[in-house]
Amino acid sequence: MERNRITELLGIKYPIIQAGMIWCSGWELAAAVSNAGGLGIIGSGSMYPEVLDEHITKCKAATDKPFAVNLPMIYPAIDQHIETIIKHGVKVVFTSAGNPKTWTKHLKDHGITVVHVVSSLKFALKSEEAGVDAVVAEGFEAGGHNGIDETTTLALIPTVRKQLKIPLIAAGGIATGRGMLAAMILGADGVQIGSRFVASEESSAHINFKKQVVETGDGGTKLTLKELTPVRLIKNEFFNRVEEAYQKDASIEELKELLGRGRAKKGMFEGDLEEGELEIGQVASIIDEIKPAAQIIEEILAEYKNALAETADGKFNFA
Repeated sequence: MERNRITELLGIKYPIIQAGMIWCSGWELAAAVSNAGGLGIIGSGSMYPEVLDEHITKCKAATDKPFAVNLPMIYPAIDQHIETIIKHGVKVVFTSAGNPKTWTKHLKDHGITVVHVVSSLKFALKSEEAGVDAVVAEGFEAGGHNGIDETTTLALIPTVRKQLKIPLIAAGGIATGRGMLAAMILGADGVQIGSRFVASEESSAHINFKKQVVETGDGGTKLTLKELTPVRLIKNEFFNRVEEAYQKDASIEELKELLGRGRAKKGMFEGDLEEGELEIGQVASIIDEIKPAAQIIEEILAEYKNALAETADGKFNFA
């Protein structure tokens, strides 16, 4: 695969980025993805400062390739996380869930490449204005916390590409080589993949959750809790109670009480498949096996190359 704007920017072999997912993407997954030629990301949103320090230390020991840290802007001790990132000389940070203006200049002043995650054209352009080096545009199909407008990846990527000047990474509903090629044809310079790497051997997700992802079929997820923060969940007992609350016209306060604290950890990290939040994308319906991260990347690349060859041999030439 030839070099492009994303591989050049991030210093990686392939324009495949593993999403920074809370409870699922620790140092082991990040190192495995980076060693396989992609960009691994440590998801810091669920980590205490001392835990992030440990994960970065272990990741540096496990790979000599570039890796990144995902940094949610709403993290309460974000200044401590940034100190840790700078101390360890992490070269790339993916920011999300907040205003990129707040920390972009500070990070870039320390030689860090900054990529911001958005779900709309409006915020993609605001991110570019804030000085980020690239943008991840994430469609409605994605798992976890999501955009309130419910814009699909198929619609979002060409919309953003039309006006954005800096490199663009597509996310949401991408788990295969064909999905990757489709995103690149739509205008992306690279792809960010989350759900497929949740069901990897190196993922820090609980084995119960990994198995549930593999078993989740078509229509097995839904975006909910938009009044609080939109999140795509597997339909389990907790999700059913959320649906019942909506049917009873529950207030925002009642929804907050139902959600409580620690639901995501309970489901994804501790493996409680009934009472936990099980955050995964729609693309779970085509994930049918837990595999090593390196094998996942190898299979994505092989399918990408085969699909690309099909376009070159005229299979799709109807003109």
